[in-house]
Amino acid sequence: MTKVQPPLSYPPAERADTVDDLHGRRVPDPYRGLEDPADPRTESWSAAQDEFARARLDELPGRAEIAQRLTSLLAAGSVSAPVWRAGRAFFTRRAPGQEFPVLYLRDDDGSERPLLDVTELDPSGLTTLDRWSPSLEGDRLAYQVSVGGDEESLLYVLDVTTGELVEGPIDRCRYSSISWMPGGAEFFYVRRLPPEAVPAGEEQFHRRVWRHQVGNHPDDDLLVHGDGLEHTFYYDARVSRDGRWLLIHGSPGTARRDSMWIADLSAGGELRQVIDTSEGIRASAWVERDGRLYVQTTLDAPRWRLCVTDPETPEPAHWQELIPEEPDSVLEAVRWFDDGTDDPKLAVLRTRHAVSDLALHDPVTGERTDEVPLPGTGQITALTAVDEDTEGDRDRLWIGWTDFATPPCVQLYTRASGTTRQDRRAPGAAELPEVHTSQVEYTSKDGTTVRMFLLTPTAEPDQPRPAMVTGYGGFSLSMEPSYSPTALAWVAAGGVWALPSLRGGGEEGEQWHRAGMRESKQNVFDDFHAAAEHLVATGWSSPQQLAITGGSNGGLLVGAALTQRPDLYRAVVCSAPLLDMVRYEKFLLGRTWNEEYGTADDPAELDWLLSYSPYHAVTEGTAYPSVLFTVYESDTRVDPNHARKMCAALQHATASDLARRPVLLRRETEVGHSARSVSRTVGLATDQIAFLAEATGLPLA
Repeated sequence: MTKVQPPLSYPPAERADTVDDLHGRRVPDPYRGLEDPADPRTESWSAAQDEFARARLDELPGRAEIAQRLTSLLAAGSVSAPVWRAGRAFFTRRAPGQEFPVLYLRDDDGSERPLLDVTELDPSGLTTLDRWSPSLEGDRLAYQVSVGGDEESLLYVLDVTTGELVEGPIDRCRYSSISWMPGGAEFFYVRRLPPEAVPAGEEQFHRRVWRHQVGNHPDDDLLVHGDGLEHTFYYDARVSRDGRWLLIHGSPGTARRDSMWIADLSAGGELRQVIDTSEGIRASAWVERDGRLYVQTTLDAPRWRLCVTDPETPEPAHWQELIPEEPDSVLEAVRWFDDGTDDPKLAVLRTRHAVSDLALHDPVTGERTDEVPLPGTGQITALTAVDEDTEGDRDRLWIGWTDFATPPCVQLYTRASGTTRQDRRAPGAAELPEVHTSQVEYTSKDGTTVRMFLLTPTAEPDQPRPAMVTGYGGFSLSMEPSYSPTALAWVAAGGVWALPSLRGGGEEGEQWHRAGMRESKQNVFDDFHAAAEHLVATGWSSPQQLAITGGSNGGLLVGAALTQRPDLYRAVVCSAPLLDMVRYEKFLLGRTWNEEYGTADDPAELDWLLSYSPYHAVTEGTAYPSVLFTVYESDTRVDPNHARKMCAALQHATASDLARRPVLLRRETEVGHSARSVSRTVGLATDQIAFLAEATGLPLA
């Protein structure tokens, strides 16, 4: 049979002379027609791109080998730390061969049974479990699922003992927290107003906090909070263990500045504002078992500190510092740890340059009293202890754990012995390659020291190797060590994998974040370029062997990288990206990100955006790297039109040979921005790795 050769020219896109006049600046947008997915011209172009990309990707060498290795690495599965409720432990576990984790119940007699398996709810594999929260008594479970990647969470309540559905679905519960009242008859949650009650184009916003009685129609829920506030506010509601205090946190969009309200439910429940977003601080608060209000905050502490006060006097003027900020770590979380003696502790999780550190502190003095041993350079994903209604095991702390070579597992710290051991390993077995892990320092363009994790097949550079560099650098999100089949598969084939801790993230606190946002966004890209240059200078790689990857805000990162330094990178995978930074606010959740990036409605901020907007930086006649855009048509966060427009612009502009440095667009339907099945994960990663390996000369077979 004659092999079908891929086309030798890109599918043509209609290029229009569309120019906007924004604050006196002429801003061209030649591919605006591709913004509308329902336009027949967009549909036709997209179908042609599907065929074009599939023909190129399917012929790449080593596909079968890399798919097999990824499947093997993912077969390790995962297990989560237990959440304790009245002697019952709730946890997730994914065994080999399963597409998604299953929610399990371990009863007080030690027996285990599956409680919720989304593949039984929907054998098609399109339903994902978004959130779950057991009642304080452990007899009811509120859970949220979404279908086809849309993240439009539907809320249900399950009877834990019988497995029967108590109520649901309650719609419009995307990103909703669930906080149960004692007794399990009521909970507080977040739900959007119905579409017909909000202005056109704002259907994804207008959240409200509601009080719900299980079994009642949600239309009869009590409106608690949200009317009259900015329509992009996100909320989180939390009730104290005794049911007396309600705490509500809110922020406009993804802005890292919080509002907070508190109400005494035993005295009328009137909300009292504690802090306002105009104060520009972040705070997370809860009422602990000792009756005090604990506040984890950036007030006068960009790396966070812990304060306490009486809930009756919750304002910042009354906050008393309990655990101060440290200069070389970030305070991430605090958990009450009562071992049944008269000497309870606070388990305090910090990250030191993105690596987890755990210690016990005295809740009265704040003094650091004990170190909790950890398995190595990794990430604590969860921290749990038994609740006050559980008998036994009070001196134990369960630690969700992962690192670059360890699938998600559970470590167990016992206070009496001061030791940590593995409690539950991931249920499957994976053959791991020999990997050397290190964290190095390098200098960015402005002299700032940046740290970077390296996974390498040898301890020291022996020859320039194909390198995959990935990053994020935004929204104060920290990129910490975690099990990555993609990274391990790349290193197993002989490559180098790198993860720099870019400014814009939270690895070094809120100042680190602010140094990479708004008018300072270029710092993120400079940090990334410097990371690549460091790999070249130290002999790990070369520009002809450098591959870069990123998704979402990380897609913006690599989009800016390939347009700013096309000479430095050989190949790019750009996933679910933001790329048109002039019009990003007009689509899906875009307007919730203007605190991070700026808005084109402001002339000064438009200048920031245009200084790096990848779509507007594409220059005809430039020899661009090989580029693979991967997008998901059900994405409800980042509109796929960013990748469509950028793909068309690059295909038109690049001076690179199509056969050697192609620009491809890979689309998926019925999957979105977040969770996906194992088989879809393997399919996507196979295409991405094979594409980068072929470009950089990494042998997969």
